[in-house]
Amino acid sequence: MRNLSALTIGFLLSALCLCAQGQTAPGKEAPASESKGMPPRAAPTDYQAHAQAGTVTIAAEFTGHGIATSQGALTTEEYVVVETGFFGAAGARTTLSAEDFSLRINGKKTALSTQPFGLVAGSLKDPEWEPPLETKKSKSSMSGGGGGGGQGESNEPPTPPKMPFPVRRAMEQRVLKATLPEGDRALPVAGLIFFQYRGKTKDIRSLELIYAGPAGKATLTLQP
Repeated sequence: MRNLSALTIGFLLSALCLCAQGQTAPGKEAPASESKGMPPRAAPTDYQAHAQAGTVTIAAEFTGHGIATSQGALTTEEYVVVETGFFGAAGARTTLSAEDFSLRINGKKTALSTQPFGLVAGSLKDPEWEPPLETKKSKSSMSGGGGGGGQGESNEPPTPPKMPFPVRRAMEQRVLKATLPEGDRALPVAGLIFFQYRGKTKDIRSLELIYAGPAGKATLTLQP
């Protein structure tokens, strides 16, 4: 009986461990959020440029340092953005990857490679965001002092207030959802891709978006 009880207890413990693993595994695999892309425009002709790659029509529009989202425009000084769209016959599908694109600026020999959203996220800015009034008051009260040259005073400009984490997180999620989704997708589908470029868009004279992927090859001439 003692042996039987030990075996029974061991069996029950093993079953509990397996049950616990089964409950936690999906949570680890399920991402907190994912790229869903953005609504494609009505037709490829609604973009700045479009070209054929096999049976797929690729369309694109250069938006510079601006990022259009469904909840308002955002900006990034470190990257430039291209809105892309894939179109095909009814029921058509294709495999998408941002890495299939490159961007040639001003005819340079080496084209820019796309950058993952994870790198872009830290540079995002919301032009309409303003720090809370309490932050503004505290900054002014600290810098304002009654007589100049007091001990501890600094002539350096105040540090810009940081955006609260929940606000920044929501901003990043807006852009992530609009990023070009990857993998096997039904057409039409659209989304954003990013290229690192810190220069001013007014200095851009020519733009070529180059695609080389499962659908074929295409080069689109964009407007700076």
